[in-house]
Order: sequence, then C-alpha cells, then structure tokens
Amino acid sequence: MQLIINGEVQTIAATTLLQLLAALDYEGDWLATAVNGELVHREDRGEHMLHDHDRIEILTPMQGG
Repeated sequence: MQLIINGEVQTIAATTLLQLLAALDYEGDWLATAVNGELVHREDRGEHMLHDHDRIEILTPMQGG
C-alpha cells in the first residue's frame, strides 16, 4: 500500500497504524500520530485501518532549549 508518511511517499505492507509504526521501528508511548489530519490516540492505533494514499504524520518529542 502506498502511504504518505511525514510528507514522503512510501510503499509499506501494513493494514493498521500500529502495524505501520512497528514496520518503521517506532515504539513508545511518546509518539503523536495523525491520519489525514485526524489525531489517532495510542489506544486506537491497533484498530485504525489504513487505506491507500493515507497521509500519516508521526511526531516525536524534541529536546533542546
């Protein structure tokens, strides 16, 4: 399936947001995720189905001052 992940088109075999995060080696409760501009809460990632050409945003915290 083709997905747009943080602005970059990628082909990944994942049907749920949780599977996508695992395939991309993203782990942890500190992630923020959105699909097509809609926030997806951590507890809903396993049930959130992905579709061809979905736009995924994965945000991680940044340290600094």
